[in-house]
Amino acid sequence: MVKPSLLCSILAAGVLAGAATGCATRAVQPFDSAADLELVTTPGGDLAKVWARGADGVVKVTGEPSGYVATRAGYANYRMHLEWRWPGKPGNAGVLLHVASGPRDRVWPLSVQVQTKHGAAGDLLPMAGASFVEPLTSAPGAATAVKARVGANSEKPAGEWNSADILCRDGVIEVTVNGVAQNRVSGANPRAGRIGFQLEGAPYELRQLRIEPLP
Repeated sequence: MVKPSLLCSILAAGVLAGAATGCATRAVQPFDSAADLELVTTPGGDLAKVWARGADGVVKVTGEPSGYVATRAGYANYRMHLEWRWPGKPGNAGVLLHVASGPRDRVWPLSVQVQTKHGAAGDLLPMAGASFVEPLTSAPGAATAVKARVGANSEKPAGEWNSADILCRDGVIEVTVNGVAQNRVSGANPRAGRIGFQLEGAPYELRQLRIEPLP
């Protein structure tokens, strides 16, 4: 029989770490170890050349080749905190929530994207057939389906650090950018899966990445 304390430790670090377990939860940092990450790109690439952590804990992301870096573990109910900035010319990127097997949109997997694109941080994009209850704000038939943020742009100027706090619970996704609530959807499908960061051509930096599974 597995001791309860050991079971909690396993669940906190493992697949679907956000599932209800009755265990006390604690923050996990799967992005700290290359062994916990997978690079998915077209053409194939080398994770060490795409995702490099400095001694100060800042992760430098090259932005190419096109694709994403994702956790090997999946998560369901959790809070996530991250900080990002554009060290050079600002561009396009995003956080992929609930990366799942299934259809793809070019290189992008079935997932819900929290946009960190400069000028659009906080927008939500259902990728490759993902969905949620709330209506999209993009025009019918638009090349990219978008639910735009609800408030004024709360991003900081290019070169400064931005923060995002993301809450995922039972299909509800809430997004706050630099302390300002910017988006909320419910009935998200998929509602569990891996977490990834997009590579869309522009280098950017990340820090303070943590996931807090919720009971």
